[in-house]
Amino acid sequence: MTTKVTLAEKVVFSGGLLGQNMLYSFMSMYILFFYTDLLGIPATTASVILVTASIFDACLDPVMGMITDKTRSKWGKFRPYLLFAPFLIAAATVLCFMDFGTSSTLTVAIATVSYLLWGMLYTVCDTPLWALSSVISTDPAERTLVVTLGKIGGTLGAVIITIGGIQLLLAFGGERSTGAYLYSAIIVSVIAALAIWLTGILSKERVAPSVERIPFRKNLQTIYKNKPLLTLLASLLIINLVTGIRQSIQLYYVVYVWGDASYGTQVGISLVVGMLLGMTAAPKLLGAFSKKSVFISSCILGSLSCVVPYLFGDQNVLFTLVFFGISFFFSGITIIVSTSMLLDTIDYSEWKLGFRGEGIVFSTNTFITKFSGAVSRLIIGASLGLLNYVENQPATPGLQQGLSFVMFLLPAICFLGAIIPILFYSISDKQRIQILIDLENHRAM
Repeated sequence: MTTKVTLAEKVVFSGGLLGQNMLYSFMSMYILFFYTDLLGIPATTASVILVTASIFDACLDPVMGMITDKTRSKWGKFRPYLLFAPFLIAAATVLCFMDFGTSSTLTVAIATVSYLLWGMLYTVCDTPLWALSSVISTDPAERTLVVTLGKIGGTLGAVIITIGGIQLLLAFGGERSTGAYLYSAIIVSVIAALAIWLTGILSKERVAPSVERIPFRKNLQTIYKNKPLLTLLASLLIINLVTGIRQSIQLYYVVYVWGDASYGTQVGISLVVGMLLGMTAAPKLLGAFSKKSVFISSCILGSLSCVVPYLFGDQNVLFTLVFFGISFFFSGITIIVSTSMLLDTIDYSEWKLGFRGEGIVFSTNTFITKFSGAVSRLIIGASLGLLNYVENQPATPGLQQGLSFVMFLLPAICFLGAIIPILFYSISDKQRIQILIDLENHRAM
């Protein structure tokens, strides 16, 4: 069977990730602000809702991964879930941004249930969508290209929300209007659902699953007997905080430090330019240097680019936006490199254990992403509490300084922290090549 991935598949896979990240970014950027400033839920309570629901949902991700690994159908292992789940997650997204005008207690209850439902349905979409990239071709270079295009699509999805999300809100009444969030959520959800659904319709799975159905307990070996994967996941847990913290604090920052929500558009432009340049540069850097060295160097330089605007004054908007772009450039590199390393750990699993376990690997990666998001929201909630944040009140110098600390120094620390686990990542370029040769010979038998 040919391993060539068609142009249409590449486009819809990238589009599916674009839609998925539109949903995730819209939720990450606006749900906490919607809860605190629109529904009147105290910041600490809102953070507890998001963190608790995220942790519970994240714990379900490995279960979803094992379910997909056991799935056998005429559509494949992963595509069936992309044919119905997108429309359910779209409905859940809209529900999260509805104001029912009830009592404070009932409002908190509705927010908790709706956000928990959203997270569970997001998992049903997210795990199969990413795992699809590992079976769309048997050619590692082709898979890396597909993943790169998916990451670019995902970044564009985040950028569309970063730039266009605030414009949607302003078009429907502004960031202080509950209706603006509802109508914006409807538009974003419909676009995202259709994009993900098209991925399920038009994609193909070219790596056939083993005839043997791997038991859940044995499938777990894909995680705890795969030391390179464990070290990579530990690093991803930390570096994901860079984006998570910034997404959660961004609206507070532009409103209370720069004094205008529309600055979110400029931050989005910095993100798209920096991320896309970083993602474009990553494959070229990987052609010249090892994955491990590129990842570590990017983390060091990314940390420095966060520290500079904090030390030299983030009140200069243009100066700060430039360094936003630079830090996003290095984030873009780490995204491509870490995903390529993740695919290598799947090959390592097949080489060492005899089965790939794509579903559980990608679901564990999703678990890490969600857990990082939960930690990010916990950090933001605790920070707002420590800074004595009160919604809709003029910002004090102490609040502004604190928001700047969270926006710049915390991501800088996370960049450096992500280096420590990756030092123990053991798949060298030489070993990776040998693994691919051994697997090719084994499959040909």
